[in-house]
Amino acid sequence: MKQTIFLFFTAIVLFASEPIRPIPASIPYDRAKAALGKALFFDATLSKDGKVSCATCHKMEHGGADDKPVSIGVFGKKGRMNSPTVFNAVFNFRQFWNGRAKDLIEQIDGPVHNPVEMGLTTQELLDKLTKNAYYRGAFAKIYGKGGITYAHFKEAIAEFEKTLITPGSKFDRFLQGKAKLTPLEEKGYELFKALGCVTCHNGVNLGGNSFQKIGTIIPYAGNELDDRYAITHNPEDRYVYKVPTLRNITLTAPYFHDGSVPTLKEAIKKMAYYNLGTILKPETIDAIAAFLQTLTAKVANHE
Repeated sequence: MKQTIFLFFTAIVLFASEPIRPIPASIPYDRAKAALGKALFFDATLSKDGKVSCATCHKMEHGGADDKPVSIGVFGKKGRMNSPTVFNAVFNFRQFWNGRAKDLIEQIDGPVHNPVEMGLTTQELLDKLTKNAYYRGAFAKIYGKGGITYAHFKEAIAEFEKTLITPGSKFDRFLQGKAKLTPLEEKGYELFKALGCVTCHNGVNLGGNSFQKIGTIIPYAGNELDDRYAITHNPEDRYVYKVPTLRNITLTAPYFHDGSVPTLKEAIKKMAYYNLGTILKPETIDAIAAFLQTLTAKVANHE
């Protein structure tokens, strides 16, 4: 009993002093809307050529991201940016790499209407939904008369996306005093903090809560695509993007906004070079990679 109490208060002290927070075990959501949203999320018929769904670019088996540098949309068209993970996206302060959507609901406008992604007008989408007997019944049951609207469509998908959280990683359990890190994992976490990685990758999502420039110290030798400059037209916002989450990072290769980095260790090496001005030793990269592996967990509430 005394040991349990000791561990409990030790966890409280550790939790309060750390820049990273565990993912909550659950968050509120409407189960009926989430179930409908899941059907919509996986339905490829809701695209111009009937072959692309939300899940096409956000693969459940790939950490909620895509395994390609850029995703393939309708009629085989290629996108411009690497598809970020939809897992834990509910915790992001903005959506898209350049933050042009304020929340999950507003984000849905992008892929639905983008001619390179799903390529539908609002009316084309509503026509497809209305012709489907399951959707007519499901929307009516949840929303009443006139249930099929574009706003309800977006709300349902966003409600499903709320369920895609991944609590209970080894690192979260460590913060809660329920697990111990290996010496290599612990060393990696200490280096992650000491080197300054945690300056941008912090909070519940280890990212997703600020905009930062890639190439802060050394100019980034890569593609400049759809950055904050595209939104603000401020020259200082070139190469500025929403900091990506590091949750489940071992599952979501390739990396960076342009999908140009194929492996996690190469991503660690490049970020240290461009944003910290440091060339890391192989053993340092190995330790940080070991720490990042502790951030992997399964989806908790998959409706």
